[in-house]
Amino acid sequence: MEHISDRQYQPRSYVEISTPEWVKNATLYELNIRQFSEEGNFKAIEEQLPRLKKLGIDIIWLMPIHPIGELHRKGSLGSYYSVKNYFEVNPEFGTEEDFKSLVKKIHDEGMFVILDWVANHTSWDNTLVAEHPEWYTKSRKNTFQSTRWRDYDDIIELDYSHPELRRYMTDALKYWISEFDIDGYRCDIASFVPLDFWENVRSELDTVKPVFMLAEGEDRDLHRKAFDATYNWTLWNILHQIAVNHYSVKTLTEAYLAEHVSVFPKEALRMNFIDNHDKNSWEGTPSGNFGDALQAATVFTFMMDGIPLVYNGQEAGLDRSLEFFEKDPINWQTHDNAQLYATIFDLKHRNQALWNGRFGGEIVRIMNDKMDQIISFVREKNGHKVLTFINLSKDHVLAQFDTSFDKGSYENLFSGKEQIVDGTLIIDLEPWDYVVLHHTPSN
Repeated sequence: MEHISDRQYQPRSYVEISTPEWVKNATLYELNIRQFSEEGNFKAIEEQLPRLKKLGIDIIWLMPIHPIGELHRKGSLGSYYSVKNYFEVNPEFGTEEDFKSLVKKIHDEGMFVILDWVANHTSWDNTLVAEHPEWYTKSRKNTFQSTRWRDYDDIIELDYSHPELRRYMTDALKYWISEFDIDGYRCDIASFVPLDFWENVRSELDTVKPVFMLAEGEDRDLHRKAFDATYNWTLWNILHQIAVNHYSVKTLTEAYLAEHVSVFPKEALRMNFIDNHDKNSWEGTPSGNFGDALQAATVFTFMMDGIPLVYNGQEAGLDRSLEFFEKDPINWQTHDNAQLYATIFDLKHRNQALWNGRFGGEIVRIMNDKMDQIISFVREKNGHKVLTFINLSKDHVLAQFDTSFDKGSYENLFSGKEQIVDGTLIIDLEPWDYVVLHHTPSN
């Protein structure tokens, strides 16, 4: 019989990149510089960094910091995503020295910073238009064109069939890491740009320093050699349907989670969110989108595997859509959300079960007798354990849970009280109520 090498039967990791160790229990915060303060500049952000650190934020994602195009600009201030020059900072936000100072202050607080990068398109008056008109896609009339099939009048699309464009864009991405010491990127509509471009970008950036890369995209392929994290739009849509149209929780468990745990590799981080700049500006507010289910949906996005996102203002109960092309600063106020986020993020930092990707525990179902209404699951890692029970329905439910594998003593996260869990646990849950129990070894 012919000898077959065993090597071909060994499992191989799909993901070929290595997420930096500092991402292991990290949270994300999207910061809209224009609206973050009355001043709307880099300096004003520095004052609020201790507050963000206390909230439990680890990685600050700054929306694009480059000069904004003036030709065909939208509104009076224009869109951040209409980039005029990839090598400069928007003078509205301050100087290059101000930006360097901000990056250093973020690092001094023990936090990290990523920049929003718009590789798919530029403004009409970007320096490249005059220097390299051949780097842009053209319409049938041989004119510059917006992203195909989209009505974005203020931008024109780049053509990545040109090796010179790829080199230019890669050099620009390396520049902000080597010259300003940023820690990675959030890449706008990443799936619209060829994957082989991003895979090479990642390999080149990692030679400068270990980076964290977030793709605005949902494709599994993005994780193989380019991105640590992708957007979880699908999860948002399902939670929205449960909140507004009272879909069964089986939409979340059997239609979504079953696929999630089987299709996405353990190392692939999904970014879970209730709000972001796109949702906020174009699709309504968190309370408008989720109503009474808002806190329950928020708790789920923070407790499931993946990396959680806070959009600036959420912690202050921001309940309006921020203007996108005009000045419209957030009203900062104390709000219950800040305490909720800080409590969960503190547990996330301490309890390995809640860590991200390969660093944390898989989300495993706990069976209950109300599976249409209640989601219940456990995450476990190295003796750290978290049990989550959420009533994702508008009904008051008395539920029984099979906790035969999870017997022991836990602390209730929100009451601080001890809870003994036997083989069966019964919980009385109000509409959209939740209970989180954890065992967190102190070492």
